[in-house]
Amino acid sequence: MNIDYKVEIQRLKKKLDVTVAAHYYQRDEVFEAADITGDSLELARKCKADSNPWVVFCGVGFMGQSVKIIAPEKRVLMPKLACCAMARMIDSSYFDDSVKYMTDRGVAKEDILPITYINSDASVKAKVGEMGGMVCTSSNAFKIIEKGLASGKKILFVPDRCLGQNFAIQMGLKSCVIGEGECDPKKADIICFNGFCSVHQLFTVDDIEFYKNRYPGIKIAVHPECDPRVVLAADFSGSTSQLIKYVNGLDPEQKVAVGTEYNLVNRMRKKNTYVLSSTKPECPTMNETTLEDLYKTLKSIEDNEPVNEVTVDPDIAKYANLALERMLAVE
Repeated sequence: MNIDYKVEIQRLKKKLDVTVAAHYYQRDEVFEAADITGDSLELARKCKADSNPWVVFCGVGFMGQSVKIIAPEKRVLMPKLACCAMARMIDSSYFDDSVKYMTDRGVAKEDILPITYINSDASVKAKVGEMGGMVCTSSNAFKIIEKGLASGKKILFVPDRCLGQNFAIQMGLKSCVIGEGECDPKKADIICFNGFCSVHQLFTVDDIEFYKNRYPGIKIAVHPECDPRVVLAADFSGSTSQLIKYVNGLDPEQKVAVGTEYNLVNRMRKKNTYVLSSTKPECPTMNETTLEDLYKTLKSIEDNEPVNEVTVDPDIAKYANLALERMLAVE
């Protein structure tokens, strides 16, 4: 039997007390089927404020976890239990190793303030919360790091080295990366874990030079998960939502090349907008979710047999929520 997934998804959404949320990096057909769209922070907030008891979250694992942590009363399902590659680079034991790296080099544990990018597992957020630290996103990292520095402590930034380095440069601070060259935590303000986004590593200074030479006057806009050399060579750097605002605010005749995930760039204004890469910068895990997956997940609610439900251990959720709430309090 052939099923028209678009029609069935709309039927199920009308019948069920459910909200479909989709990240900007999702496939077009999935993105268009969502009730709520945005970046990771926007989605967590909107899902928490939403009145429906069910959330079907189209994204990657840490995002579904974040909704469950800040809105534990909701039942959160994911069409695909996809995992962000960056989030998989660090777990609670690697976090402990990073703290030990600093204490072994003369920084007392009580003088460390950890900050974790939202692209991390709940267990890492919990470790951060236990130590009095905070979560950040690419849109609020400047504020969060500024708040953290006010404590007078050393910042341990996990897991994205590029985000930590880029904001250190922006703030005129010294950073180093654990495991990369000589990293003396006593001499640096921000000590970064050696994680990264594989998609944003595709963009290079050579790509920028190519577009600058081909289209004189073109603007270059990139995500701060890009290599610091790329960010320094760009005209603008910002989070997903900030990139959208920047590009949409340009004169329609102004050419711009954008260094972030393909699906998002492809949905930006159609004229004079280019992807800053010779290869297709598509996030493989974000693209795992299909319309069929979304339909099957909604159907599982109708059949009273929910699939792929997100659960978080209560003890982990308690401390992870502390780290998230500290972030939200800074906003």
